[in-house]
Amino acid sequence: MLPAASFSQPASGPIRVGILHSQTGTMARSEKPVINATLLAIEQINANGGLLGRRVEAVIADGKSDENVFAAEAERLITEEHVDVLFGCWTSASRKAVKLVVEKLDHLLFYPVQYEGLESSDHIIYTGAAPNQQIVPAVSWAVKKFGPRVYLIGSNYIFPRVANWLINRQLPLINAEVVGEQYILLGSNDVSDIINDIQDKQPDVIFNSINGDSNVAFFHALREAGISAKEMPVVSFSLAESGIRLMPIDEIAGHYAVWNYFQSLPSAQNKAFISALYQHFGEQPVSDPMEAAWVGVQMWANAVRGARTSDPKAIHNNILQQSLAAPEGIVSVDQGSNHLWKTAYIGQVNRQHQFDVIWSSEHALKPFPYPLFVSKHEAEWMLNRLYSDWNRQWSAPVPAASTAPANNAATSRPE
Repeated sequence: MLPAASFSQPASGPIRVGILHSQTGTMARSEKPVINATLLAIEQINANGGLLGRRVEAVIADGKSDENVFAAEAERLITEEHVDVLFGCWTSASRKAVKLVVEKLDHLLFYPVQYEGLESSDHIIYTGAAPNQQIVPAVSWAVKKFGPRVYLIGSNYIFPRVANWLINRQLPLINAEVVGEQYILLGSNDVSDIINDIQDKQPDVIFNSINGDSNVAFFHALREAGISAKEMPVVSFSLAESGIRLMPIDEIAGHYAVWNYFQSLPSAQNKAFISALYQHFGEQPVSDPMEAAWVGVQMWANAVRGARTSDPKAIHNNILQQSLAAPEGIVSVDQGSNHLWKTAYIGQVNRQHQFDVIWSSEHALKPFPYPLFVSKHEAEWMLNRLYSDWNRQWSAPVPAASTAPANNAATSRPE
């Protein structure tokens, strides 16, 4: 463990923070806007006098859509750039890699994206959704609205695999079933076999956990096959405003996504947030991970003010006391899990490449990183099985993905 002094800057110098997102690779289009939102929060803090009389200085690193690069860059930012906190990661594969680094170096990461759960770390503040704040309510809503025959599609890494594993356990509790389950490599455009299988299985609803540019190919192929949103709706867990802007409106309109924030939310806080983003970076789609990233920086800044220091170990307890009137609504840190209480929203894509909010939870939901319908024993077995099968990585290796069946042991129960 590194001594605390090696992390901190001189009292007269800037407070250095690390921003770690993909600027290249298949995740770049999703993550670059999150960098902008993080920088906006930092600029707003500096415009109001900085923190503790010091300017906040961002050091940006490129994770290159590769979990190993994320880990190496996290360590470099902490040990060489001497940042006091990390803001970053999108995929769970990148977060898992960085988690090992911040725990080893007794440091702190703010993670802004919804994820599969089955994790809680004293070194991570999770400002995106836990499963019970996104996946679980969306599945219940969609089965009730569209029918019990469900198809699962995702990128072949930890988030989609675990998300679909959880869905497989939830569906029998609501009298529904999985009729098909398929995965593609991150960045792959090869979806023809999946489309053929969907046409063969004719599900009532498709749950989509594809990440990155592969979504463009998937929705284009659905349209080319004559599969409409009215006939076979897709409910997406990782497709936000920035992603749907890349698609022709006829290929995406009418489909659904579930998040804890949509750009179309009417609150005054949201309007001010969007206006500030436009002023600093130009007009652009605004997504849930962007808002959650901005929230994370603001909560970190409040904790620094409260603790009178930016040392990552010293401010942790103060972070646990934070609440914020955010663009998405009131959010608070749950002291038992380091996740936020959040409201769930379901949106339907309209003709303006935006989401019409058609459902929301009645109140902010307490985060449960471990859903109540799975045991920690099952969860640990699942994670260990994936990590072992993928050669101690958190995403499928290319050779394994080309030969492995879509429905493998990841969705079976431990013995």
